[in-house]
Amino acid sequence: MDSPEEAMSAAARRPTALPASASLFEPLTLRSVTLRNRIVLAPMCQYSAEDGMAGEWHFVHYGSRAAGGLGALIVEATAVLPEGRITPFDLGLWKDEQVAPLAGLAAFIASRGAVPAVQLAHAGRKASTGRPWQGGDPIPPGDLGWQPLGPSSEPFASGHTAPRPLRESEILDVVAAFRAAARRARRAGFEILEIHAAHGYLIHQFLSPLVNKRSDRWGGPFANRTRLALEVVRAVRAEWPDDLPLWVRVSATDWAAGGWDVPEAVQLATMLRDAGVDLVDSSSAGAVPYQKVAFAPGFQVPFAARIRREAGVRTGAVGLITDPTQADAILREGKADVVLLGRVELRDPYWPLHAALALGIEGPWPGQYLRGKPGAA
Repeated sequence: MDSPEEAMSAAARRPTALPASASLFEPLTLRSVTLRNRIVLAPMCQYSAEDGMAGEWHFVHYGSRAAGGLGALIVEATAVLPEGRITPFDLGLWKDEQVAPLAGLAAFIASRGAVPAVQLAHAGRKASTGRPWQGGDPIPPGDLGWQPLGPSSEPFASGHTAPRPLRESEILDVVAAFRAAARRARRAGFEILEIHAAHGYLIHQFLSPLVNKRSDRWGGPFANRTRLALEVVRAVRAEWPDDLPLWVRVSATDWAAGGWDVPEAVQLATMLRDAGVDLVDSSSAGAVPYQKVAFAPGFQVPFAARIRREAGVRTGAVGLITDPTQADAILREGKADVVLLGRVELRDPYWPLHAALALGIEGPWPGQYLRGKPGAA
């Protein structure tokens, strides 16, 4: 017999009858995992961990959003090595002691009917900085800071510590660290794993010709610049259970002349699909500080649509998606398979419940909150 928590999780994930237009609330099955709807919390760093450990802030933050009706929650960029943190306050999965706190978090997310997911990351040359709300300035090597690593020796921006180029043996160590972190993520109970290859962090640094200046087999032509991404994916896919989905977040373009671009992203997505990736989370930018991003509602949706169409892989759309009808149209028109919400979920943890009301369907309201549901007696 199922425990009360298991019964609650099963009931919460069960899809409800939908009007024909509510693509946003259609379930999605990837391998053995079914999302109750197509709304996913995008990974957003909270910079609130000590020694990589999840704490009370993470439980409150993710727990409230799990109760808000999401299909899946991606826990923020979680470092595979201590030197791969963006700040000294990032989550980590580089050691076994970090598993237990995340296991409690993943279990609660699942108990509320959402699929627990986690993003594995390495910051590369963008490591060792302060919290954004405290200025985000680079922290030099010392008490809190450390020497960043990267494909080449050029710093991200003026004032940043110049990275030390990774030796080949260290690149292979990074690949092994992603694999070990994937093993710990499974022990913690996560059901979807996402590899962070976007936003100017280490894997994206190797992809971008604006950053990767290497002349060995890890730099130069496309096949060399994509080698790290593919090696990480293959190592993680070999570790991650066959019946669980693997996602990759990519930056589809650097938004800078001579940089990584959409045709290359399509080509990479095709190779990721063949390597066992189930969904490409299509973001953009972050490699260089002089990028020129054309921000507008849904500005990255065309990237997800093109990758989906040309690479033949499921995609996620992210970026200034804030309105339920906008999100529903993205899915209904076949431009993506899921929508990932970022800042709007920081403003409204119950966005999926409010979206269901706006679209005229029954959302997965927690029993504890039914008294507050509009129209309730």
